[in-house]
Amino acid sequence: MADKKDWRLFRERLPKWQEDHMAKLNEEYIGILSRKDRNASENFWELYERIRKDKRGPGVLISDLRPSNVSMHLGSLLAQGVIGEEDLEGFSEELKESVRYLLRN
Repeated sequence: MADKKDWRLFRERLPKWQEDHMAKLNEEYIGILSRKDRNASENFWELYERIRKDKRGPGVLISDLRPSNVSMHLGSLLAQGVIGEEDLEGFSEELKESVRYLLRN
């Protein structure tokens, strides 16, 4: 479980991490729609499937947001490439170690 400082920091940073991730996704979506080597319907359906998959990821949506799940959420964000190790700066060593443990196992 995250302490109050970790919980506050997580809630403060999460919206920016998600916004940055969605901006990256939007660029990828533009790339899919801009393909000239395929017809429009293929681009459309590829994008549709991508959005279906991406909308469930932690870079877009995190449900069950509570202090007891912070390490799990940070681990998911790291594993999915939404954030990097450097984004853990400022969190307690205990929480960082908990995230690393989750990623190893």
